[in-house]
Amino acid sequence: MESIKEIYKIGHGPSSSHTMGPKKAAERFLAENKNADHFEVTLFGSLAATGKGHLTDFAIEQSFGSRRLQINWEPKTFIKRHPNAMCFKAFDKANNLLKEWTCYSIGGGAIIDDYTETETVDVYEHTTMAEILNWCNRNGKSFWEYVAEFEEPDIWDYLEEVWHVMFDSIKRGLKTDGVLPGGLKLPRKAQSFNTKGRNFATPFKRRSQLFSYALAVMEENASGGKIVAAPTCGASGVMPAILKYFQKIHNTDKKGIIRALATAGLIGNLVKTNASISGAEVGCQGEVGTACAMASGAATQMMGGTIYQIEYSAEMGLEHHLGLTCDPVAGLVQIPCIERNAFAAERAVSHNNYALLTDGRHRISFDEVVETMYKTGIDLQSKYRETSEGGLAIFDALPNC
Repeated sequence: MESIKEIYKIGHGPSSSHTMGPKKAAERFLAENKNADHFEVTLFGSLAATGKGHLTDFAIEQSFGSRRLQINWEPKTFIKRHPNAMCFKAFDKANNLLKEWTCYSIGGGAIIDDYTETETVDVYEHTTMAEILNWCNRNGKSFWEYVAEFEEPDIWDYLEEVWHVMFDSIKRGLKTDGVLPGGLKLPRKAQSFNTKGRNFATPFKRRSQLFSYALAVMEENASGGKIVAAPTCGASGVMPAILKYFQKIHNTDKKGIIRALATAGLIGNLVKTNASISGAEVGCQGEVGTACAMASGAATQMMGGTIYQIEYSAEMGLEHHLGLTCDPVAGLVQIPCIERNAFAAERAVSHNNYALLTDGRHRISFDEVVETMYKTGIDLQSKYRETSEGGLAIFDALPNC
């Protein structure tokens, strides 16, 4: 299993699979074909269906700069390996094909091709929650200590940077108002939620603050701001909201936040390894569901939960999002994505409370829910997997006057 650095990708929104991934692929292809005269990129499946709303073409064009480039859109063509497929071609001045490369944006900004399964080398020897629980139990260690055992020492500096970027995205989002880019003309709400919340009594005040933190990050993401994919851009508001909430309400210090990020990264890594975090492959259950599992586990750790209570909390985070479709209106990471992050953060708090009331024993394991989520996602029709052809995406979301 790869480093948890791959779960926390720092970059610009609005989509890790549709913006970060294609940008990375374009830069890699260009670096390998610097002497080509012109280029052609064909986007398939989900990348083509919602690429314009996700700024996929902008990300690719930005990577190629002034180079001659043609982008083709094939939304009805799905490549078997993954729904987020793209084909790059390089030509000389006589229009002879120099190089062709097909690759896939598998979520979280990661890119693979027909010859690779992952971008990175494995650093963990275990690949299931059950194995990790057994290791922690035998060695008397917690999840964050397990991370410390297998990662390089610089993981703590990296996670500290992750927290700084998350914190800054909340801070910017709470200060900014106006309308989000795109045809929906959706107004920002984080600032008003935070302001109104100050006038309420506890616990509504706390819940309003939690909502505002998630909204702040997601509105920054929708605007192309700098955020952390955790595990994706479309689910980037859940983890920051929980961490900021616990910092403010429970006075969790930076060390506790960094350790919570380590545990949450491990949880997200298990989903990515054994299922998928790509909305185009398994629906929003793989994005917001995984983010909720990460945040639920992190919250329980910050409240002093045992490894078994943390596992239970994470299991509920994913279980209660099973079947969730990915149906962005107009192909934008706004409706219903932004609200889903806010409510996933709220659920994470509830999962933490529930898990702490138990001894951590329960009937359905985290590993079983991960397997179920993947099977459920594969069974979803393509119109419910980030193509904007079904679900909420078919409705006119323009404001009623």
